[in-house]
Amino acid sequence: MESPTSSGRAPRAKITEVYASVQGESTHVGKPCVFIRLTGCNLRCTWCDSEFTFSGGEWKDLDALVEQAHAFGIHTIEVTGGEPLLQKSCIPLMERLLAHGHEVLLETSGSLPIGPVPDAVHVIMDLKPPDSGEEHMNLWANITDLQPNDEVKIVLASRRDYEWARDVVREHDLTARCPVLFSPAWGLLDPADIVQWILDDALPVRFQLQLHKYIWEPDARTV
Repeated sequence: MESPTSSGRAPRAKITEVYASVQGESTHVGKPCVFIRLTGCNLRCTWCDSEFTFSGGEWKDLDALVEQAHAFGIHTIEVTGGEPLLQKSCIPLMERLLAHGHEVLLETSGSLPIGPVPDAVHVIMDLKPPDSGEEHMNLWANITDLQPNDEVKIVLASRRDYEWARDVVREHDLTARCPVLFSPAWGLLDPADIVQWILDDALPVRFQLQLHKYIWEPDARTV
């Protein structure tokens, strides 16, 4: 998906929602954060909790969007989706947010190149295990573009997913590149099982839960 422009039209992005909450995942968990959720996704993960981003949305000029996010008065802003990198305007959007002095996070599926992302952006990149149904979409070349201030997230729905993730972490020495976080797909895997498997394998990863699903109803929007 691209942000269409015509002669004289300012660059814009298609947006599902913009709101303030606390960060529910990642190494930034619990931090006040503004979320800019872009519309559209090229994946259809079996456990997706953001299907409402697949269609709809509203086109907004980037400058107006940045001012809207900046007006919350919160330092940290996450650009998410769907898959935000589907829109070419995602990069200039993040550049504008950085120019306003914000800490910028990017939540991306890892299926599109992260090389063009500004170095100052904190990339939170998913890797998709077998039970997601989208393992074939992992863009493995992205691993070489990960920086120490980035992180990798892997959502697990089964023991098979865990073993896949464990082997990927070891094969690519991921924890030497950046933090790696394992989390359970909501309602599909007992969190205690993942913790025990991590301990059994002495795997140097972090375990996480989706904090927002414990504070609010699991299907709540704009939280």
